[in-house]
Amino acid sequence: MKKTILTGIATAALAFSASAEVKVGNPMAVTGPIPDLVAPMVLAVDLAAQHVNEQGGLFSDGQKYTIVRADSGCDPTAAVDAVTKLVNVEQVSAIIGPVCSGATIAQAQSVTIPAGVVTLSVSASSPAISSLESGTDLVFRTAASDAFQGKALAELAIANGITDLAISYANDDYNAAIAAVFAANYEMLGGTITANEAHEPDKSSYRSEVATLGSGTNNLALFAYYGSSGITILRNSLETGAFDLFFGADGMAAQEVIDQIGAENLGNAFFTTSTSDQTTNAFGAWKAAAEAGNVPAADPFVPNSYDAAFMMALAIEKLGSGDRSGIASALRAIANGPGEVILPGEFAKAKSILAAGGSIHYVGASGPQDFFNNGDVAGFFSKNTVVDGAWSAEIIK
Repeated sequence: MKKTILTGIATAALAFSASAEVKVGNPMAVTGPIPDLVAPMVLAVDLAAQHVNEQGGLFSDGQKYTIVRADSGCDPTAAVDAVTKLVNVEQVSAIIGPVCSGATIAQAQSVTIPAGVVTLSVSASSPAISSLESGTDLVFRTAASDAFQGKALAELAIANGITDLAISYANDDYNAAIAAVFAANYEMLGGTITANEAHEPDKSSYRSEVATLGSGTNNLALFAYYGSSGITILRNSLETGAFDLFFGADGMAAQEVIDQIGAENLGNAFFTTSTSDQTTNAFGAWKAAAEAGNVPAADPFVPNSYDAAFMMALAIEKLGSGDRSGIASALRAIANGPGEVILPGEFAKAKSILAAGGSIHYVGASGPQDFFNNGDVAGFFSKNTVVDGAWSAEIIK
């Protein structure tokens, strides 16, 4: 009987160990205005978790690294609801995401900062996020601020001989912010803005707005999400002949734009996106892992999404637990170094170094992930044009 009891206790202990996990929340915008952009980002997050779990899981007892997904819908209200459930019901240790800036700002202010939970966004780029910290050290991101991208886009426009233009931007946190940065830098560089107007998303037609904007120039700087207003504005512009050159930023660089508008109509269009330096060893490691996992390695914010999920696992491993209060400092430690370089996919190597009391420095798929004091990172940007029916990227900064 005694042997049976002891055997039962041992079996129960093994079962507990096998089921132990650390959960992180992942509120991605799987519905809303940009689902085609988000779909491969989701795959990248899942691939990072797969790498961690295939290489022994977390800690010495191999706890599972569990991604708990929710839909933030690229919407502030939906994000607050989704993250509230993740934090209070699912009891996640940290948040990886959201995708969109408005959603990120809303959930951070209303949920994660008051709860003392770290947010590591995969793609939110509004300059307003830089000031969310207020000394809390709870908001980070793996994508560069649009304070940098707006400037890069203004320089690109001037370099391409675009000396006058109209601006149309969707009335949301992301598009309004990057439009403002772009406008300030463009005028500082000598460009002339003939009109600068906000538009409301999700209208069936923008013909009147297009007519007003097109009265003084043939060039349109369009800041919008393709699925809410961007494609409709492009279509209305082409139908009326209001503009013959279009450019803007991340929210428009989706295959759906080409499919809906036609590659033959986008010869005079380009959009910048956050990108990676594909010549580095880190990107090479990521590309090999991504191709093996059927994930598009170079799609917008896909490397950033992998980096966020993988770095969070490294930080939790460094900390030795899923304790919310220690994750921020552990995240900075594995991202900023010093320590032995860890590339994408090298979780077992990192785990061994940390177990031996060593230090690590993650160098990511999207580039170095050294966090500034406000949780921001530096980054690279690309000019995306249509070549052979698909977006083709050329790094510009």
